[in-house]
Amino acid sequence: MVEQTLSIIKPDAVQKRVIGKIIDRFESHDLKIVAIKKLQLSEYDAKAFYAVHKERPFFGDLVKFMISGPVVAMVLEGEDAVAKNRDLMGATNPKEAKPGTIRADFAESIDANAVHGSDSIENAKLEIEFFFSKREIC
Repeated sequence: MVEQTLSIIKPDAVQKRVIGKIIDRFESHDLKIVAIKKLQLSEYDAKAFYAVHKERPFFGDLVKFMISGPVVAMVLEGEDAVAKNRDLMGATNPKEAKPGTIRADFAESIDANAVHGSDSIENAKLEIEFFFSKREIC
């Protein structure tokens, strides 16, 4: 089934200048970029986007990290896009990520783990709406 999912290239990967290499992974695996933008999240934005984690002990560090530099937000579209993107990203902890995944190749740590991807079709819809208006998705 053709789906859409949100992907964010996080500040650590943007700083390393591997945006193009990460995008190539998506496109090489039949995920089409239907919207893309580079932006700097405010503290308000980061807290709102990650509100689901607000009671977790890592929330403050996550917000601080996500506002530490620009991010690249994308809407990816393709067959089983949510699952395919999650497979391409690899495990949250790059030390546990399979070789050849984005996190195994580009992430430093469980905190600075290069990318974010929606974990379900339902969350993908909400996350896409957080970053993109309908007219921005082509």
